[in-house]
Amino acid sequence: MKRHSSFQHKTATLYIVSTPIGNMQDISLRAIDILKSVDIILAEDTRNSGQLLKYHGIDTPLKSYHEHNETTMNPKIIDRLKADQTIALISDAGTPLLSDPGESLVRLVRASGFTVSAIPGASALLAALVMSEHVTHPFTFLGFLPQKNSAKDQQLKQLKTHPYTMVFYESPKRISKTLKTMYDIFGNRNATIVRELTKLYEETITLTLNEHESVPELKGEIVLIVEGEQKAPLQEGDMVEHVELLIEDGHREMDAIKQVAKLRQLKKNKVYMAYHQHKSSGNNEE
Repeated sequence: MKRHSSFQHKTATLYIVSTPIGNMQDISLRAIDILKSVDIILAEDTRNSGQLLKYHGIDTPLKSYHEHNETTMNPKIIDRLKADQTIALISDAGTPLLSDPGESLVRLVRASGFTVSAIPGASALLAALVMSEHVTHPFTFLGFLPQKNSAKDQQLKQLKTHPYTMVFYESPKRISKTLKTMYDIFGNRNATIVRELTKLYEETITLTLNEHESVPELKGEIVLIVEGEQKAPLQEGDMVEHVELLIEDGHREMDAIKQVAKLRQLKKNKVYMAYHQHKSSGNNEE
């Protein structure tokens, strides 16, 4: 086990900084301060990030860091940290590492004994999720699906019985085909397309997968949200039995009720009333 304080430290730091996903003003004051104070900023696309820095009056030097050069860049970044430089990592938009490069760097920085600290902010997947009508927790973020049809089909088949809300990123050129493939594999389910988040043409499209042919031609960045497998409604008797089994396994009564409500996506009060009605009827029989 390793413990490392992000603020009471004496080592150089790599900051993982979230940036706007469209609207330039969606950046925290702390993120701006960090980007101004570090020695260097690593950016996926220096031209794109340069516009953001110019907008906020940040003149910190930029270095390109992307999937094609991260292997050669990582040792150089460690050398900078050894020289007691502070570094910020940003992506084109949103929170770095989510479908963007940086995982190998974070592991290497920690393994080398330096500090990693996140500066939270905009996230397309979270913004889209809370805008949709889907269950927001639990959910699973899956990023971009494979582009090859065989690999995409294989991954979706593995997700067919996944019970949680699923969040994907998708290209506007592939969205219609992806929806059709999901319909073929999942069957008909509720889905939501959220595109161009925080921008002028931000739009939410709520549909069922069998409507894939009706989806118009879209542009911009897309977040696709699809409901998990929905099992048949459970009877109250099953619900009560579930609570009793958890109690037998050592859970406290209220903890068991809360867990059953969460797993079955029911209101806690409904489970509570059903269980206590069952207990009362059992006591009356005695």
